[in-house]
Amino acid sequence: MMWLLETRLGNPVINIGIFATFVVVTLFIVIRVTRGGKKKAGDFYTGGAQFDGRQNGFAIAGDYLSAASFLGIVGAVALYGYDGLLYSVGFLVAWLVALLLVAEPLRNTGKYTMADVLSFRMRQKPVRLAAATSTLAVTFFYLLAQMAGAGALVSLLLGISSVIGQNIVIAIVGLLMVGYVLIGGMKGTTWVQMIKAVLLIAGALAMTVWVLAKVGFNMSSLLGEAIAKSAGDGSKIDLLAPMEKYTDPVALVSMGIALVLGASGLPHVLMRFYTVPTAKEARRSVTWAIGLIGAFYLFTMVLGYGAAWLVGPKMIAEMPGGANAAAPALAYELGGTVLMAVIAGVAFATILAVVAGLTITASASFAHDIYNSVLKDGKADPAKEVKVARWTSVTIGVIAIIGGIAANGQNVAFLVALAFAVAASANLPSILYSLYWKRFSTAGAVWSIFGGLITAVVLIIFSPAVSGTKGSMFPNLDFAWFPIDSPAIVSVPVGFFLGWFVSIIKPDGSAYADQSAEMEVRSMTGAGAAGALDH
Repeated sequence: MMWLLETRLGNPVINIGIFATFVVVTLFIVIRVTRGGKKKAGDFYTGGAQFDGRQNGFAIAGDYLSAASFLGIVGAVALYGYDGLLYSVGFLVAWLVALLLVAEPLRNTGKYTMADVLSFRMRQKPVRLAAATSTLAVTFFYLLAQMAGAGALVSLLLGISSVIGQNIVIAIVGLLMVGYVLIGGMKGTTWVQMIKAVLLIAGALAMTVWVLAKVGFNMSSLLGEAIAKSAGDGSKIDLLAPMEKYTDPVALVSMGIALVLGASGLPHVLMRFYTVPTAKEARRSVTWAIGLIGAFYLFTMVLGYGAAWLVGPKMIAEMPGGANAAAPALAYELGGTVLMAVIAGVAFATILAVVAGLTITASASFAHDIYNSVLKDGKADPAKEVKVARWTSVTIGVIAIIGGIAANGQNVAFLVALAFAVAASANLPSILYSLYWKRFSTAGAVWSIFGGLITAVVLIIFSPAVSGTKGSMFPNLDFAWFPIDSPAIVSVPVGFFLGWFVSIIKPDGSAYADQSAEMEVRSMTGAGAAGALDH
């Protein structure tokens, strides 16, 4: 237990120093890249679309490789082996859907937000209101994961075991993320994402090589050592066997649907396609992102089994943060306090960068889609719109802090899977129908978004993820009647069905025939994509 105590405390001075260094350096960069810039809405929302495909690919990787990827997946693999790898595979395969079906036509058709695409050939107000509501809901679930990751990291590294202390740290993370957004907008946030992606992938690569070097770069030896350590700890989990954690095949399929389809409906990822000047660069950015993300998820397999071998499932389960502590604990075992502090600093940077991206997406959606398009009929003053977006980011920060306190202690990979389920249910059906089905109507879009969203959220609330089990968000309560954690197996088909059925029984007719033709040409060819949405 002395080792556990040392890991828990580490060296708080070193840890805080590395955290503070990253914050100061990135804030300096944010101020430099945004200094003297124009204060137009496009600059705040999309950074003026000035990033090339490679830069945006790194930024997408920075946005996508969240605390779930680094902390949650490594912990899931260390404790559950094969079943934990399902997160890596699902998160990666999801990008193929984004690359093949969404990236280019979305960039060709939209301007700032997902709602630009959904409302292109429909009545603006109801569709934008529905899309903005969905964006805010998905953002909230994703923010829960990042805030939970922040609480786990700090409890491990700074020796803050009290609930009050962890809640204070979550509040500090929320304030920092608002600061990034207010100061830098999308341009500053994108630079933070790129820096974070480089640090995270480099850190994971270094640890991967270090672990493999200990077994002579023999993956079979690593797996054997991990299995032996797990058995020695008394674990009944076979790290190479499927269906050890997910014993219910229906639950497994449901989670797989959420992971594979969710990425193409994540608003903060979709918004990244607007930060490049052309559709070609959008495709290029996704290609870069797939390469970077794919390499990283290969690293998580080695790191997860390395943590199972060098740290052990029993020790991981007993540490503050539980499964989320596996990656920092592995770093401690490899390189001591300094390496643990560096890796934890990178993970902390990951959280700050991702929550900044989520915040700017949600604030843009509220200001552009609700304030400007719904309340001001699309005639809001751009400066006033940006001001509303900034105030919205402050509000979102407060909500994220409250939600993060409630979710503190949950596995962050699982929490992100819930966000993916909501995104796949509420956003993806309407996006695909808008881009590829001419008969998709305004009523169909509204029913698809709200139907998928409400179904997913209700099933999550009444699932074991929230109550009824020791690992639930509220373990002392029990109001769960839906039997599985992920609602995707029900909610995604509901979203697709409602979009199709309501469009058939309540079509728009010929009212938006011209816009429909324009959208088809623009989405497939890119002609006119640089123009403003003026219909």
